[in-house]
Amino acid sequence: MKRLQVFLLAALSSSLLLSGCGKETEEVIQPVVEPIVEAQPTAQPEESTDEGEAETEDPDAPPEEGMVRSRITNEWVSEQTDKTRPIAVMIPNTKTASHYGLSQASVLYECNVESSITRLMAVFDDWSSFEKLGNIRSSRDYYIYWAFEWDALYIHFGGPFYIDDLVGRTDTQNVNCINYANASYRDTAKDSTDNAFTSTAHLKDAISHYGYPLEYRDGYADEQHYLFAPDSSPNTLEQYDNAITAGTIDMSPAYPVTNSYFKYNEETGLYDRYQHLSGTSDGPHIDLANNEQLSFKNLLIQNTYYEVRDQKGYLSFQCHDTTRDGWFFTNGKGIHVTWEKTSDYGATRYFDDNGSEIKLNTGKTMVCIVEDGDTFMVDGQAIGK
Repeated sequence: MKRLQVFLLAALSSSLLLSGCGKETEEVIQPVVEPIVEAQPTAQPEESTDEGEAETEDPDAPPEEGMVRSRITNEWVSEQTDKTRPIAVMIPNTKTASHYGLSQASVLYECNVESSITRLMAVFDDWSSFEKLGNIRSSRDYYIYWAFEWDALYIHFGGPFYIDDLVGRTDTQNVNCINYANASYRDTAKDSTDNAFTSTAHLKDAISHYGYPLEYRDGYADEQHYLFAPDSSPNTLEQYDNAITAGTIDMSPAYPVTNSYFKYNEETGLYDRYQHLSGTSDGPHIDLANNEQLSFKNLLIQNTYYEVRDQKGYLSFQCHDTTRDGWFFTNGKGIHVTWEKTSDYGATRYFDDNGSEIKLNTGKTMVCIVEDGDTFMVDGQAIGK
């Protein structure tokens, strides 16, 4: 009944409108009445999960499928890099040295040679893309023992007769750039003495020439070298009551010619390397290949027994030893440690004063070998015997 009433009223209204318009309006356009639709709630856009994902992202998970942790730095590397043996390259550290590629070294060793000059040995986890690496200089036998513990292919440019017995061993897989000319090339450098360099192509040629395997020796891949703290819980050294603040670590007393030192960079969390060679100005240690300063997450200092071999000043260091003093620095702090190396291929291990093996943080490591009895400075304070 109500519907009929509404219909009659609508019809009556239409009739009145038509009569009121007169003859001028021949056609009346009726308004289109849309059906009333109940309003639906507006769908809210989904909140972005990027921020939430970033907050919950696992820092210990690989950034890409197939990547694994490097046994040398704990950084993520390809499976191919992980399966390929590293190289250990002898590098001079004098005023005439031209350093190319050193910023990519996974571990860098520094130790005195004759006349208180230091020499470097750079261990490279990934050496697959070098066009110019070096420059390369002669070996000292104690460096070979440090190369052994990484199962590294040892690259050098000759050396004194003190190395002969060791490089003559069948298990010493070394490339002497004097004996095999295609292992290196001469290029522009600061002088004509320190101008021998190598590259990935040259190294592959030499390694193939000698028939050295690129795979690790049997059993090595199953061994643990450095221990690393997880990225989600880095080692801050704050758990040690005797940890010291270490903003500047000055090796000048131990290395009186090189005068290398390190400054903690709070922005990067790394120790930047500097050196002021005698007769030259103070400044950052720069890789000439990319103009980057050398920097390290971990610094290890080893007090080591040594002897002077002859009147020329050639040295001998006791690489195999137990319970020798040392220091470990990371994240702007440092602790006293002891170290030991019990076999040629065995890793050098470091222990805190509680006897527990220390954990390094993910990243590059600098190892400074210091003669027993020498000191170094931490924020202006002498450390050592």
